[in-house]
Formats: sequence, C-alpha cells, structure tokens
Amino acid sequence: MGDDGAGRNHQAFDLSIGVLPQGGSKCFDDDGRLKRSGTVWTASAHIITAVIGSGVLSLAWATAQLGWVAGPVVMLMFSFVTYYTSSLLAACYRSGDPVNGKRNYTYMDAVRSNLGGFKVKICGWVQYLNLFGVAIGYTIASSISMMAIKRSNCFHASGGKNPCHMNSNPYMIAFGVVEIIFSQIPDFDQLWWLSIVAAVMSFTYSIIGLALGIAKVAETGKIRGSLTGISVGTVTQTQKIWGSFQALGDIAFAYSYSLILIEIQDTLRAPPAESKTMRKATLISVGVTTLFYMLCGCMGYAAFGDLSPGNLLTGFGFYNPFWLLDIANAAIVIHLVGAYQVYCQPLFAFVEKTAAERFPDSEFITKDIKIPIPGFRPYNLNLFRLVWRTIFVIMTTLISMLLPFFNDIVGLLGALGFWPLTVYFPVEMYISQMKIPKWSTRWLCLQILSIACLIISIAAASGSIAGIVLDLKSYKPFSTAY
Repeated sequence: MGDDGAGRNHQAFDLSIGVLPQGGSKCFDDDGRLKRSGTVWTASAHIITAVIGSGVLSLAWATAQLGWVAGPVVMLMFSFVTYYTSSLLAACYRSGDPVNGKRNYTYMDAVRSNLGGFKVKICGWVQYLNLFGVAIGYTIASSISMMAIKRSNCFHASGGKNPCHMNSNPYMIAFGVVEIIFSQIPDFDQLWWLSIVAAVMSFTYSIIGLALGIAKVAETGKIRGSLTGISVGTVTQTQKIWGSFQALGDIAFAYSYSLILIEIQDTLRAPPAESKTMRKATLISVGVTTLFYMLCGCMGYAAFGDLSPGNLLTGFGFYNPFWLLDIANAAIVIHLVGAYQVYCQPLFAFVEKTAAERFPDSEFITKDIKIPIPGFRPYNLNLFRLVWRTIFVIMTTLISMLLPFFNDIVGLLGALGFWPLTVYFPVEMYISQMKIPKWSTRWLCLQILSIACLIISIAAASGSIAGIVLDLKSYKPFSTAY
C-alpha cells in the first residue's frame, strides 16, 4: 500500500509547485482516480462487444428489403456516419483543452458541460427510454432463440412430422425470472468477465450464422436475391416502401453504441491524448464490424433471397446440423442475459440515486440489511432496490409478451436512438467545444449531416410503426405462437 501514499504526496507536491505533469502521478491520473490502463485494443474490444449484438441477426432481412445494390451501400453509409460522429464525440471527452481539460465520465456529463440546461434533460429521457426499449428487444430475442432450440429438437424427435408450434410466453417469463435474480447483484455491469463472455458468445453465433449462409449457398450452388431487393409481386408497393424504411432502422440499431462511447474512453491511459486513441479504436472497431455485418447480411441474403427471415438463425430452423443451430441459439441467450444487465444497470443506478436524493430520510430507500453468506462477504439487501428492479423486469417482460415483433421493435429502437444520440448531440457538442462560428462552411456541413440523418430516422421510425400496426391487425395479445 506504500505506493498509494507516495503517489498522493507526489501529486500534492507537484500541485504545490503549480505544475501537474500530464497524467498526474505514478499511481493516479490528473483527476485523482487510479491510473487508467486502457489501450487502443481494449477500447476496440469493448466497442466490438457492445456493437455486435442481436442486431446482426436482422441484417439479412434488411438486405433483402433493399437489394444487392442499396443494402451494402446503406451499411457503408451508416458505418461512415457512425465513425465520423464518434470521432466528434471523442473530442468532447475533455471540456476545454483536449489534453488537460476537465474529464466527462458519461455521455450525460459531456452533454451537461458542453450544452447544459434543457438539453441535458432531453438527452437523459432519450437515453433511458432507449435502454428501456433495449430491455424489451432483448427479452423478445432471447425467447425466439430458446424456442428455436426447443422446436428444432422437437422437430427432429418426431422425424419432421410435427411442425411443433409453441407459445412464446413461458420462455419470456423464464428469461424475466433469470433477469430478476441477476438484477439484484449491485454493480453487475462492472463484472469484467461478463464482457469477455458476451464477446465470445456474439462471435460464436454470428460466425455460425455466417458459416451456415455460406454452406447453403455452396449447397444450392446459386446466389439468390436481386439488385433491387424483394420484388413488388411478392409484396405490395406500399409494403415494399415501408419494409425498406424499416430496414434502415434495423441497420441503424446494429450500429448503435455512441451511448457508451464516453464511458469506454474513460478507461484509456494518457498520453497520447484519449481522443486520439479513441479515434483509432473507433476506426478499427467500426471497420471490423462493417466487414462482419456485410458478410452476415450478404451471405444470409444470398442463402435465402426474398425469403430472408427476420432473425437469421430461425431461418435454418429445420435443417441439419441441428445441434450447431442449438449452440448458436444458446450462445444468443447467454449473451442477452448479460447484455440486458449491462444496459439496465445504469438505468437502475440512476433511479436509485434520484430516489435517495428525493427521500433521504426514508429507511425503505436508504437502509441496507446485511445478510450473512457463509464463505462470502455479507450481501447488502436494500428493500427499495429489490422491489423497484423486480417491478422493472416484470414490466419489460409484460410489454414483450404484448408486442413480440422482433424486427419492428428493433427497427423502432434503432430509429429513435440513432439521430439524437449518434448524430445530433455529438454534432452540437463538437460545435460548442470547438467554437465553430454559425453559418461558416464547417457549421453548415455539420448541420446538413444532422438534418439528413434526422430525415432517415423519421423514415425508419415510420416504417417500423407501420410494421407494428400491420402485425397488430392479425394479432391476439399474449398468444403469439411460432
């Protein structure tokens, strides 16, 4: 422990001279926190883990809506916008000076110090609504995967005679129960091994999906699909338009990670300046992700053509090797159990902090009850945490059971989160940080980018809402069977 003291004295000594060297002391950074150790590679790994999630699975469907020309072009366009706005956002990690300015630890902090006032409230609402939506999307996706395992086994057991229709509710409830248990672990999102497990799982199922797509193309010997996507005989003209719009939302969702970019940047060591390292990490990870998405989306489309399913892995449903599909679907479920917590814990923490500030004297909210666990540290049971997190999980599970439309929900989430969080706030913060004058060429270009993305977002959201309305016409609540 001697180093700590030495570090502190060393830091205090430097302050007294009035010069704090870049990076603070040997043990502490310039903000007094322990030395950060992150590098380009750890940051890239974090981003790739965050980005390559269940969004991959809807890409073949999205490519089928847009066709062989527009599909890849739209993916490239989204990847470019994501890369560009992420590097704008990375420049806002420190306020004022890019090397020694005050650090912002979260996305909200960056908005607060660069824009302030009412915009912080809007940003908070959009961010937390988006996280709530992600929880619903993940519940639906995991139930689809659990059912795919059950169905393929049942189908093989009956020798392919039984179509094995089943209800999705028990699977959603099972997922909810698991999440209720995990959500009681405080700071679950900080468990380092979780990220590694999630990364391994997401690569497992994406690669299996990709491999099966390639195998199917090799087996039939022809690449399916057309230059313009699904043809207007298979669907009506309006369905084609709405489908294309919804595909934009699905692709946007597959790229969304700006929410956690600042938090990832906060793990990086300096020098070199964090924004430089982050720009490299963004380039590497967006490059890897785009390549991967192109492969998954295009091979899936080549394998299934116009009939590409909304969730790639359910499309191979009744083929051999069925155990391989079971592994892929199990990997999705394991990944989503962890990802659900990583996304919801910030929301839990926010609500609990707000409640404790509102009612500081309430024992229900602030009191911890210590429960001894033999062989481990005692567990702190907080009644408010127990009740509120349980209610939250039950709510997301109920909404998932009411609206089990994976593609539409994914498209809607992507559309709602894309413009404000990935484009609007980073652009506005960058303009205020770099003090770019109004009506200058740079200012105009950034605003044009922002407005173009807003139009895409509105189109994608309307496509998804149209999809949900269509689904609701032929739908009875709580009785969705596949």
